[in-house]
Amino acid sequence: MPEKPKAILLDIEGTTSSIAFVADVLFPYAREHLPAYVAANPDAVAPILAQVPGDDPVATLIGWIDADAKETPLKTLQGMIWDAGYRDGTLKGHVYPDTPGALRRWNEAGIPVHIYSSGSIAAQKLIFGFSEAGDLTPLLSGYFDTTTGPKREAASYAKIADALGLPPGEILFVSDMQPEIDAAKAAGLQALLIDREGQGGDVHTLAEVRP
Repeated sequence: MPEKPKAILLDIEGTTSSIAFVADVLFPYAREHLPAYVAANPDAVAPILAQVPGDDPVATLIGWIDADAKETPLKTLQGMIWDAGYRDGTLKGHVYPDTPGALRRWNEAGIPVHIYSSGSIAAQKLIFGFSEAGDLTPLLSGYFDTTTGPKREAASYAKIADALGLPPGEILFVSDMQPEIDAAKAAGLQALLIDREGQGGDVHTLAEVRP
């Protein structure tokens, strides 16, 4: 690694948490509860539905869920639906066993940790705030989502560097997606590809990331 980073930026799915948890638990939960949530909370969802094309925004939203579309209105609404599920105890955020220890180690080293995920910031806070390992949000310094920009575009990482007030080269990004790693590197960030399946990549667990 070229130099010790001043900040760490983490992806969620496949990095801190299981892809299966998002795909097999969170998405179906949101899909099942979306129509009733929209009907029960018309004022709260009105600004979101206004951003959804088509005559039947609920149908469009469900179609986006089925297509795993990275649409900001969908991510916002999903976060609101998941919030209810986390707070009533139905949902618990999955984190890999090495995630809490890595977050604590970096914090003890004085390196702030931030999240950059396609899920909304609200949804990110729920995963870590109601995780199986307890409330991990005190170990996180900030969150970024698609409102900053697509994760496969270098400009998004440049914006994050500006927001953190750091030169890009002083930020380390960790993700399981090579196109995201490539975009981060193109913006000048340090970046590591994590591969928990052991098929390749720079590291296989967050425990191996020791700046």
